[in-house]
Amino acid sequence: MAPAGIGDSVEGVHAVRAALAAGRVERLLVDRRRRDDVETMIGTSGVPFEVVDDVRTHARTDAPQGFVARCRPIATISLEEAVAMATPASLMMLDHVEDPHNLGAVARSARAAGVPAVIVGGRRSAPVGAVAFKAAAGALEHVRVCVVNSIADTVTRLKKVGVWTIGLTAEASDSLFGLSLLTEPVAIVAGAEGKGLSRLVEDRLDILVAIPMSSGVESLNVSVAAALAMFEIGRARGTL
Repeated sequence: MAPAGIGDSVEGVHAVRAALAAGRVERLLVDRRRRDDVETMIGTSGVPFEVVDDVRTHARTDAPQGFVARCRPIATISLEEAVAMATPASLMMLDHVEDPHNLGAVARSARAAGVPAVIVGGRRSAPVGAVAFKAAAGALEHVRVCVVNSIADTVTRLKKVGVWTIGLTAEASDSLFGLSLLTEPVAIVAGAEGKGLSRLVEDRLDILVAIPMSSGVESLNVSVAAALAMFEIGRARGTL
């Protein structure tokens, strides 16, 4: 079952500022060393704040940069809602990506590339928590998250509603760049760090594509590969 919401705790200057702008922050904890910056941070929002000796004792990340915000969660969305967010559909799906830094980086690139939703699995996937929100630097206030029980089953569901499913793998013979399908409703699927796409997911995809690279390079970080794919969607559609 999908969680009731994400982002109940947000840390780091950029992520907290974005949560404040979204009106989600209910209480702000401020490190005593950043006391002089708190008025600039909260502006006229009227959010209550508490100055603490060391905000790291309240943090879930290693470097909260002096600010921890307790927030009203953001609701996750259904697969149907994710598909409907863009016409034609434009989705990024992560298959067992377990590093929350990568998840946050993917969301940040999705925001920049105009991809409105990211799909993640409910199991064996990075938690959409404070680390991901900090890495996203505010992007998760805008890019919606859909949590599904099974990435493989979701691929099948997407195909049934007319969304092409495209997997990224270094072994594919077709190139991502110049792929005509990107102007159609698409979901790009990127695999786990070091492991790539799971076999069950790979077998269900419509097409596999590779990102051309110089010889001697085996693979890209998943967040980099996902970013290239999402920007290629925007280039193909003329939206960037």
